[in-house]
Amino acid sequence: MQTNILLESGTNELEIVEFFLDESEADGSNYRGYYGVNVAKVLEIIRMPSVTELPEGKHTSVLGAFNLRNHIIPLVDLARWLNKNRGEVEPPKVIVTEFNNVCTAFQVSGVNRIHRISWEAVEPPNRYVSSLSNYSITGVVKIDDRIIFLLDLEKIVADLNPALGLRLDEAIDWSANVRYRAIIADDSGLIREMLRDLMEKANFEVEAMTNGREAWDRLVELKAKAEAEQRSITDYVQVMVSDIEMPSMDGHNLCKRIKEDPQLRKLPVILFSSLITDKLRHKGDAVGADDQVSKPEVTHLAQRALALIEAAKEE
Repeated sequence: MQTNILLESGTNELEIVEFFLDESEADGSNYRGYYGVNVAKVLEIIRMPSVTELPEGKHTSVLGAFNLRNHIIPLVDLARWLNKNRGEVEPPKVIVTEFNNVCTAFQVSGVNRIHRISWEAVEPPNRYVSSLSNYSITGVVKIDDRIIFLLDLEKIVADLNPALGLRLDEAIDWSANVRYRAIIADDSGLIREMLRDLMEKANFEVEAMTNGREAWDRLVELKAKAEAEQRSITDYVQVMVSDIEMPSMDGHNLCKRIKEDPQLRKLPVILFSSLITDKLRHKGDAVGADDQVSKPEVTHLAQRALALIEAAKEE
């Protein structure tokens, strides 16, 4: 599958692969649920491969692993992860993904098509929907006559392999005479609170936002305050850390707005996302990001944030 990596940066759009899971209901009927994942995370879509079972101790949703062009890739039964009773209507498909510099495959019932949508059309899930999905849904979008749930694949992979979660190198001495202020934006409540905690341990005061729109509105408030008091925006906040995939406004669009604003452009912006890969890094460059750090490298994020703040003070 060839993904369209030519989607222009900063337009607040994304492309999703729509797929479905067929479920068996208690009365014997079938229900088809529709889901989506960012095209940028999809390497290819393949037929069900020959799978080798993994040693005991794995999660029940991990079916095993398979060899794809000399890469051993774990396969997750997405229906089982979501606590669904899978109903086989047709031979299953497998979506092979790459994010956080890790390859993982997900078994689904079938794949429909690719949609280009605006992040403004994506709504955050309510608490009921979140609880039904094992808290693995980050967004809800209506396309044509159906509801599509955008899955938080990062949470699924991190839950299956905790070693891939966020972690701060505690061997580093983070103490400093100056405590800097950071605004962070991430739509995942789990990631947001972990990131806040880890950045505070790295000697930052943190203000956390749930998406790019909230972060932008806050920066506009601070800009008005700075202008009224004839001061620089960096007197109020010293670094902006943003995820890329977020409802309402994504990180690329947020960064583009900041760098096109005469007062805000001096604020260092770091994109912190599972989508920071060699083939996608150019998208962050195109919107003027000062740095891009791949999740889950919080230690590198904190170090780069401090370096950018110090460099900005010398200009």
